Amino acid sequence: MSEEKPTTVWADDDYVAAKNQSFLSRLYTGTGAFDIVGKRKTWYIVSAVIMLICVLSMIFRGFTPGIDFEGGTQVSLPASSSVTTDAVSDVFSTTLGYAPEAVQTAGAGDAATIQLRTESLSDQDANKLSHALADTFKPDITLSDVSSSDVSSTWGAEITRKMVIALIVFLVVVFVYIAIRFDREMSAGALVSLLFDVVATAGVYSLVGWEVTPATVIGLLTILGFSVYDTVVVFDKVEENTRSVFATSRRTFAEQTNLAVNQTLMRSINTTIISVLPIIALMVVAVWMLGVGTLKDLALIQLVGVVVGTYSSVFLASPLLVSMKERRKDVQRHTKKVLARREKMAAQA
Repeated sequence: MSEEKPTTVWADDDYVAAKNQSFLSRLYTGTGAFDIVGKRKTWYIVSAVIMLICVLSMIFRGFTPGIDFEGGTQVSLPASSSVTTDAVSDVFSTTLGYAPEAVQTAGAGDAATIQLRTESLSDQDANKLSHALADTFKPDITLSDVSSSDVSSTWGAEITRKMVIALIVFLVVVFVYIAIRFDREMSAGALVSLLFDVVATAGVYSLVGWEVTPATVIGLLTILGFSVYDTVVVFDKVEENTRSVFATSRRTFAEQTNLAVNQTLMRSINTTIISVLPIIALMVVAVWMLGVGTLKDLALIQLVGVVVGTYSSVFLASPLLVSMKERRKDVQRHTKKVLARREKMAAQA
């Protein structure tokens, strides 16, 4: 950023936010009436509270690993009016003396199946359970309709290892790209925003207590792409607005950044709504209507991730950028110059 060579020319008016307009008008016109950057300490506290709740949940409540991560046995059989999740769970408990880890319905209509998941069963117990299910639900179910398979935890561990590698590579690439495209402060702000997204999304998932499946892992990586895209769009407007801020004594760096956030706020809201609608449709149709359990995990992680990503782009990344910029002496001198001019104008008025 250079003080001597402005690169953008715009009307050098005093910074006046149109706070007398209606809420929707301020939202659409983006004149800087929402003082997001000025109240950044409030957003820091809100973000810190969210992070604290999520971290405590992950520490004390933890996650519920799915069968792909813990390993075990999965038993499947066709669903019908008599073959329900409760009935299958009762047969399992009566036969083996303990409750299964999960029993759910997958699919709909004639293709619907009951899927039972439990810890690894011996061949003898698996055979005993299959005969008990066939005897209980005959003539709807025969022994050949009941299938069981062992799932190794190795695959889930491999998925987790690759996810961690992908996450580290993604964060490094994002940091380098934004540092080259914009500057180091923006890169640091985007990185903190992404870390907030990861912790907040994982924390909410921990609070809900649903099983962690490979779909959950894939969904978590997917929402990071959305978050960094939204952050880059906001930073692009910030960079445009602050390119020649040192050429004027009428506006501070923080005010120009707040104006940029306001100008992209409606776009961020629209993008979030457009992204959330198909996810909600996925939850409604695939989870409640079709009963596909794995899609439930993917939908939840994406729904939370999109909302959290939008929040961090607007209320965390840009305020953090201003806080870091205001540690620079040239920005501090410029801010003092703007404030001194306003005091002088007020005294003369």
